[in-house]
Amino acid sequence: MIVRSLKEIEDTARHVRATSGTWESKRLVLARERVGFSLHETTLYAGTQTTMWYAHHIEAVLCVEGEAELTDEETGEKHWITPGTMYLLDGHERHTMRPKTDFRCVCVFNPPLTGLEDHDDNGAYPPPEPSTRRDPEPGESGIDDA
Repeated sequence: MIVRSLKEIEDTARHVRATSGTWESKRLVLARERVGFSLHETTLYAGTQTTMWYAHHIEAVLCVEGEAELTDEETGEKHWITPGTMYLLDGHERHTMRPKTDFRCVCVFNPPLTGLEDHDDNGAYPPPEPSTRRDPEPGESGIDDA
C-alpha cells in the first residue's frame, strides 16, 4: 500500500513545473509504482493558454477548482470546464486550455508517466520507455528521487 500526500510532494522531483510557465503538476502515482496508470494534481494558471496533444497517452481530467475553456483543436468545439466536470481525451485530441481562474484538476494517464515529462513543441509527452519502469531500491522513498 502506498500513502502519499500532496504536501509531501511539494518541491520534490514529483512536483513538476512546466518550462512554459503555464502549469505545475504534483505527480502522486507514476510508472515506477507499476499499477498501469499515473495520477496527478495539476494547476493551470489563470490567463494562460496551453495547447496539448497526448499522441502516446490517454488522459482523463476532473476539474476540482477554477474555470477554463477547453477547445478541441481538431473540430473547433469549445467546452466550459468547471468543478465537477470531467473530460476524457480518448482519441488523442489536440486541445487547448484557457483558464479564466487558476484551474486545479486531477488527471489520470495511461500509459503512466515517469514524472519528468514536459510538453514538447507539438504539445505532446514522449512515448513511454519500458526501461523507466522499476521498483524503488531498498530505502528509496519514491518521493524525492527522479
